[in-house]
Amino acid sequence: MPTLEQRPFGNTGLAVPALGFGGGHIGGDEVSDAQAVQIIHRTLDLGITLLDTARGYDRSEERIGHAIHSRRHEVVLSTKIGYGVAGFSDWTADIIPAGVTEALRVLQTDYLDIVHLHSCSVDVLENSGVVEALQREQQAGRIRVAAYSGDNDSLIWAVNSGAFGSIQCSFSICDQRILETALPTAIRNGLGVIAKRPIANAPWRYSSRPAGPATATNWDRFNQMGLRDWNLDWADAALRFAAFTPGIHSCIVGTRNPMHLEANVASLQNGPLAPDLASSIRAIYRQHGNDWHSTI
Repeated sequence: MPTLEQRPFGNTGLAVPALGFGGGHIGGDEVSDAQAVQIIHRTLDLGITLLDTARGYDRSEERIGHAIHSRRHEVVLSTKIGYGVAGFSDWTADIIPAGVTEALRVLQTDYLDIVHLHSCSVDVLENSGVVEALQREQQAGRIRVAAYSGDNDSLIWAVNSGAFGSIQCSFSICDQRILETALPTAIRNGLGVIAKRPIANAPWRYSSRPAGPATATNWDRFNQMGLRDWNLDWADAALRFAAFTPGIHSCIVGTRNPMHLEANVASLQNGPLAPDLASSIRAIYRQHGNDWHSTI
């Protein structure tokens, strides 16, 4: 069976595969509990050992916890908190330990590898006490890495703050903003970096503008950049572009289809894109995307 490249995750002491699994697609009623467990086991069997979820992903945490209970040692487990715990106000210092406690319970584990503050604003980061509360959870040993998930100004604040060991942010052929903003600082500061939406919601699949703000935005950008006219297998090229950009440690892709998992692993076996092609993708983005913000 092909193996995925394992990469040191910044200075955190963790190692992560080049491809991670995004758990948002397995939280809803589109799949049964049994199907979700099967998908997670297939994910691990393929060497995709970074599993990323969040409190806001419906039943995703619960299903992942059930699936990995006997395989916890194989998994780098990542989740996101800051909201949605009964009896606590969102984005307050008190909700952070409560959120960690709830995640530990639902995920059926006694520690969490990576815990992100989930897309909160600069004002929340600076003034609510959530950053300090998350650091206390790390000091207590309940989480291994205090992290931030988000984009734009909040992401820049996070990478410059010294408060976090890793970040999760948008990065794709249609969203290269971090190359000029947060990523150089993240590399200098030794942060682990997880790219979300690395295939840009697959805009090449749609002949007309799709619903959903993030998908629609990436469809607009894909066409404005003229990428639809390039003779490429974009499902392969987009993932390889993101996964082999220096400073990106893992790319998380969500799916309910095990065949897509296998195709993604096969793509990464092909290695980086040809340097001229990667440079051309960066150059065409710079021609169009100087004023584009990341899709949150």
